[in-house]
Amino acid sequence: MHIIQEILFVFAFAIAVFLFYRKARQIRLNILLGRDISLNDHPDLRWKNVLLLAFGQKKMFRKPLVAVLHIFVYAGFLIINMEVLEIILDGILGTHRLFMPFSGALYPVLVGSFEALAVLVISGCVVFLVRRNIIHVRRLAMHELDGWPKSDANYILVTEIVLMLLFLTMNTADQALHPNVGPFWISGAFRPAFEGLSPLTLEAIERGCWWLHILGILAFLNYLPYSKHLHIILAFPNAYFSDLRPRGKMENMPAVQKEVSLMLQPELAATEPASAEMPKFGAKDVPDLTWKNILDAYSCTECGRCTAACPANLTGKKLSPRKIMMDTRDRAEEIGKLGNTAGKTLLRDYISEEELRACTSCNACVQECPVSINPLHIILQLRRHLVMEESSAPQEWNMMFSNIENNMAPWKFSPDDRDKWATEMNA
Repeated sequence: MHIIQEILFVFAFAIAVFLFYRKARQIRLNILLGRDISLNDHPDLRWKNVLLLAFGQKKMFRKPLVAVLHIFVYAGFLIINMEVLEIILDGILGTHRLFMPFSGALYPVLVGSFEALAVLVISGCVVFLVRRNIIHVRRLAMHELDGWPKSDANYILVTEIVLMLLFLTMNTADQALHPNVGPFWISGAFRPAFEGLSPLTLEAIERGCWWLHILGILAFLNYLPYSKHLHIILAFPNAYFSDLRPRGKMENMPAVQKEVSLMLQPELAATEPASAEMPKFGAKDVPDLTWKNILDAYSCTECGRCTAACPANLTGKKLSPRKIMMDTRDRAEEIGKLGNTAGKTLLRDYISEEELRACTSCNACVQECPVSINPLHIILQLRRHLVMEESSAPQEWNMMFSNIENNMAPWKFSPDDRDKWATEMNA
């Protein structure tokens, strides 16, 4: 019987790892659809970002209560799953609590601490479910989350609660069945409730919870790539590759710089090699963005802190930085599955001109994001395409562009008349 269970476990584990690898590989290819950029400078600062933002969740602590609850769920779930190593080895080798003989008196302390974290995870998930479905916190109840995004968040929270309850029930039944196991801090308190059951019933409960727990974790592993909770993995590389430049510093366009340089120094034109390729300005679709923009989209937690801080959104405009990231990810997924579908682009088919023009470039979304996502960079690139490739801009913008070109200032006054007000005051 044991050998059959081992074979079934190895088969289930291998299938889960294979499916996860296949989807992870597809996501990697989707991210690499973007233009190449180098983000390897200042490794010391980048590792600091990983430690503070990804591990330490520094930005979350602007709202301490929510941050502490998130720490419970995030850190607790990851630390508890360290025990999965023992469960996997037990499943492959046919053993029972493989690490217990080697750990001695430390084993009940470790498992007990895992159980305490499990209770904190359950508590945090319950509070988050209440915030989403009963209190209806504004940023968690916007229309862009209708349908799958809202269900996705609820599925994950409920799944984490179920996995933690299975873990605690398994330990309780195991202690009642095997007197040498435990006592553990939380499940040990419920052991008397199980002691009246027959050994066969206890073994069925313990084995059932064991199988459901590990199969649930393997299913969770394969659910992650389809969920916003992929940020559990991608938050770390995204924090490492975050933009280290000062906020508000926009990316120069080499083609424009070259033209300005030739205008100021015409003599360089003779030495400049001719280029057969026409430069592209901005971005119209996902392949025109950088790979970091697409990594940002896949790292998005859909928490809505960017949208909650966006002045355009707060004043009733259509713009939502969170939706920008969700749309970018959806378009990358579409291209990854179907190829660069003719007639569809990120601009207009996913993100409208109205959304892009509502942006004030204030960087509030960048400042608020807990995992260093930069929605503004995508907005600026799409907007550049509209203005520089399609000459599509509101009349007020076109007037400003014309004034800058002709008068070297946004105002409709010639440079000679700009100081006229001072002369009139002295008259």
